[in-house]
Amino acid sequence: VQLVESGGGLVQPGGSLRLSCGASGFTFSNYAMSWYRQAPGKGRELVASITNAGGTTNYVDSVKGRFTISRDNAKNTVYLQMNSLKSEDTAVYYCRAYVPGVVYWGQGTQVTVSS
Repeated sequence: VQLVESGGGLVQPGGSLRLSCGASGFTFSNYAMSWYRQAPGKGRELVASITNAGGTTNYVDSVKGRFTISRDNAKNTVYLQMNSLKSEDTAVYYCRAYVPGVVYWGQGTQVTVSS
């Protein structure tokens, strides 16, 4: 199983970024996917999740209305569209897959929100 995130970078407050996570090594369309983040000095936090077919999404309260998780099962890719970014969104963002019995993580992509 491999998860590869991309799309992070430096953005000004109020800006937008779209993160992507390409998956391989398992039947992507069978499993829910999640995005987590870890800010400096803090624990890893669940940001958003999406069911296998994309019909149900969930978000942590702090990103509701600003972030959108989506997936393209034909491309084995999950996305996180982040709008109206704030300094407190600065973190390493990780893609996560739970394949029964095992949790897989990507390597993470840095998002820095700063003027």
